[in-house]
Amino acid sequence: MIFFNGMHDAANSIATVVSTRVLSPRMAVIWAAFFNFAAFILFNLIFNTRVAETMGTGVVKHDIAINIPVIAAALVGAISWNIFTWRVGLPVSSSHALVGGLLGAAVTHSDLAW
Repeated sequence: MIFFNGMHDAANSIATVVSTRVLSPRMAVIWAAFFNFAAFILFNLIFNTRVAETMGTGVVKHDIAINIPVIAAALVGAISWNIFTWRVGLPVSSSHALVGGLLGAAVTHSDLAW
């Protein structure tokens, strides 16, 4: 999932500025690398946000629907969606695909499924 997240989201962030010729491909990669690192420093170390904690406890109730098969299904769903959208050329967010995969797997696993 980390590989597809990097492949999808990095390309999406660079494509617009390169295709509009605002930045050269080399400068776009340099900017993306700098700002990805700066965002990591700013949000993870200074503001101490907890994205993983939100994913683990804030999306679905972990006592009802989270177990290893649900997590595996969420990852398979998100990776499959990323591969599909990559093949057809749709710019989508891997993070949103992961949240959607987790929600779908949790609902399917829980008693909420019809």
